[in-house]
Amino acid sequence: MNTLQTFKTGNGSDGKFHSLPALEAAGIGKVSRLPVSIRIVLESLLRNLDGKKVTEADVKNLANWNAKSPGDYEIPFTVARIVLQDFTGVPLLVDLAAMRSKVKQLGKNPKMVEPLVPVDLVVDHSVQVDYAGTQDALNKNLDLEFERNKERYQFLKWGEQAFDTFKVVPPGIGIVHQVNLEYLAKGVLEKNGVFYPDSLVGTDSHTTMINGLGVVGWGVGGIEAEAGMLGQPVTFLVPEVVGVYLTGALKEGVTATDLVLEVTQKLRKLGVVGKFVEFYGPGAVSLPVTDRATIANMAPEYGATMGFFGVDEETIAYLRGTGRSEELCTTVKNYFQAQGLWGIPTEKGALDFTTEMEIDLSGVVPCVSGPKRPQDRIEVPALKGKFRDLLGADVKAGGFAKAEPFQPADVVVNSKADVKDSITDGSVLIAAITSCTNTSNPSVMLAAGLLAKKANAKGLKVKPAVKTSLGPGSRVVTDYLTKTGLQVELDKLGFQTVGYGCTTCIGNSGPLDAGIEDVVKSKDVVAASVLSGNRNFEARVHQSIKANFLMSPPLVVAYAIAGTVDIDLSKDEIVAGSGVYLKDIWPTLAEVRDAMQSALSPDVFRRLYTDFASQNPKWNEIKGSVGEVFEWDGKSTYIQHPPFFSDFSMTPGDIAEIKGARPLGIFGDSVTTDHISPAGNIKKDSPAGRFLTENGVTQADFNSYGSRRGNDLVMTRGTFANVRIKNLMLGGKEGGNTLLQPAGTEMSIYDAAEAYKAAGTPTIVIGAEDYGMGSSRDWAAKGTRLLGVKAVITKSFERIHRSNLVGMGVLPCNFKDKADYDKVKDLSDATFDILGISNDFKPMGEATLRVHKADGGSFDIPLVVRIDTPVEIDYYRAGGILPYVLAQILRANG
Repeated sequence: MNTLQTFKTGNGSDGKFHSLPALEAAGIGKVSRLPVSIRIVLESLLRNLDGKKVTEADVKNLANWNAKSPGDYEIPFTVARIVLQDFTGVPLLVDLAAMRSKVKQLGKNPKMVEPLVPVDLVVDHSVQVDYAGTQDALNKNLDLEFERNKERYQFLKWGEQAFDTFKVVPPGIGIVHQVNLEYLAKGVLEKNGVFYPDSLVGTDSHTTMINGLGVVGWGVGGIEAEAGMLGQPVTFLVPEVVGVYLTGALKEGVTATDLVLEVTQKLRKLGVVGKFVEFYGPGAVSLPVTDRATIANMAPEYGATMGFFGVDEETIAYLRGTGRSEELCTTVKNYFQAQGLWGIPTEKGALDFTTEMEIDLSGVVPCVSGPKRPQDRIEVPALKGKFRDLLGADVKAGGFAKAEPFQPADVVVNSKADVKDSITDGSVLIAAITSCTNTSNPSVMLAAGLLAKKANAKGLKVKPAVKTSLGPGSRVVTDYLTKTGLQVELDKLGFQTVGYGCTTCIGNSGPLDAGIEDVVKSKDVVAASVLSGNRNFEARVHQSIKANFLMSPPLVVAYAIAGTVDIDLSKDEIVAGSGVYLKDIWPTLAEVRDAMQSALSPDVFRRLYTDFASQNPKWNEIKGSVGEVFEWDGKSTYIQHPPFFSDFSMTPGDIAEIKGARPLGIFGDSVTTDHISPAGNIKKDSPAGRFLTENGVTQADFNSYGSRRGNDLVMTRGTFANVRIKNLMLGGKEGGNTLLQPAGTEMSIYDAAEAYKAAGTPTIVIGAEDYGMGSSRDWAAKGTRLLGVKAVITKSFERIHRSNLVGMGVLPCNFKDKADYDKVKDLSDATFDILGISNDFKPMGEATLRVHKADGGSFDIPLVVRIDTPVEIDYYRAGGILPYVLAQILRANG
């Protein structure tokens, strides 16, 4: 397959590339009819064709992709680079360090463990909003961040000097996906004179944001990312591709956030889990890259692997506008033209898609999503009625089961000079402009500032009980808000900058005022948060706030002023008696456009992304250890040597049947990775809290689960420890407890797991639909494995978590008939066998679940084992992907 051709690069020289048109000309597939996203993956196969990891059959299979019947083969996709954030990146680096320690223990050269592709880690997940609503909040939060995370940051410093291809973007710069969009992504890369499309995987589910720039990429677990950086292709089953045809244009008063919430609802309803989504049509062409990136960002929320937009003039305009060189911009355009990949089709039928859907942008209206899931969209006029309906509705129906709603309670706001306020159900207690979903989009950020300006002119104020914050995704945001005079307007309403990173959106909202939190708990107030984020699962934003609504930044400001979600902003005064309505302070499209023209400059992007050191001197002061192998400290409560290589063997293990297993947990629908492995606060009376206390850590220094992912001893104790998880073994009671059988004693899931391990009893977990949805959290799988769980049986899995379970050597299974879940969901005292699996097992094969009831009876249920590809069988037999890759490295290096 000789497809190597040349094109003119941005400096006028010839660049080589593996030509997709040449592949089609050779009679190998109707490549020009393939979705653009599929063609970019195909180019990777063509370029990396070596007869081993990528074969001619792999290339031919994908070149002949059949839209209506894609097939069931796996694709070995070699990505160009990898991005990490620190919550997922630290445990990944811990694993690499452990791998080097193992290699050294075996008498080999530790340097053989080295990332083979560029790896960028952006430290963005460790900032917490302890201080808000003041001019010094940013510096105070940054001081606390460094104080809490010094040990982790020292470890990252070690990693940067130990690995040649590992780079760190320090704290206080921005959010990984916005930094990726504005700085890291290049569109086209070059190696040994051969040019190829930028592509990546990232250890965060919202890596898909880069799809808005025409870059193929998605979130994977840290486990898969490690394999990818160590030379293993990222393997996945050939996907279906859903074509979404966009028409029309957004109306006055409608934002990109409103559009993405509509897209999320419609695509979640259509069902796109595990599929590529590709947007095209005149509506897609008209959207700027920042709007495209907002839509692409929420691909995990609508369930897709990607939400992809092709490369066109808007892409080049964005690259140029964010300070990329003219040479790069020309190279990107010329490359994509030479590949036949240039432009977004405007006509239906131009490309072949598995399924198609049409969305008219002119039909989108202002909306929010919540209170518990991103796909539950509510139009602004309907929010008041919907909230009231949910207050009294049963919990199983998504409600709050409040018997006597709207009982006002007085509070004293200690953090605001002991001013008094009153709260009740629906009161907004957190209002956060947060998350790269929106802070990367100047149109909605400037709209928030313009709304604040008009609100200030009308004399409107935010209620004292509301904790307000602004967490920009990069320092560029602060620059243009300051330049336009709008940061001052936001400051007046309490939206001072609290940090540059992931804040409220991932649960780093910091504490509520103590007096307020006491009232919320004692009076069972169903309080609300409003945020411009992408996730609002239970207990994610704040453990004491039950109703969480996603919305655009200007709506966040509006609801902060209103102080409640129990309001119809389309017709009610924004503050009773003020005579001011939302329409009176909502900025026009013309006002937003005028602000954007004066706000943005390529020079600002170049300046702020050139010298990280000067922007964060605290980072420069941190001294990490040096050397190729990390010096482990057994007393550390942040970084511990993980046990994943303790029983390492070069010989694959056996696939054995599981017999006599007890259920550790039986769960309902939509159990998220947040439920399985929380990222937020560690409760003092939890197994993890007790462990830290026993090791001399005060509660004030617990930090978060996310910050302690480098310590398996904490994280295993935190698995299934979310305060909102509902174990049906306890009748759906909230909290991370279970019943230890056969005695039926209630205890924490961790303590029960330890008791079962001591008794030699295997355990399983049973779930329903969408098990493992949410963040690409490898610790949700790692913790499951370290608890001793042998298998997880569900109606359905979210894509990344299923893959992560296999990657940790845990057997994922689906009920062949989903109705069979109902036969076992109440059998907390049964034992379970998984039969029919052995070394000659094939991908997606069937097994039998034999259920032994406590009364002596038994029955069988058919299962589909979700080991989806041949290489996943190898991973499972090796005890997980990490031991498998280590064995591969050792073989390759003699």
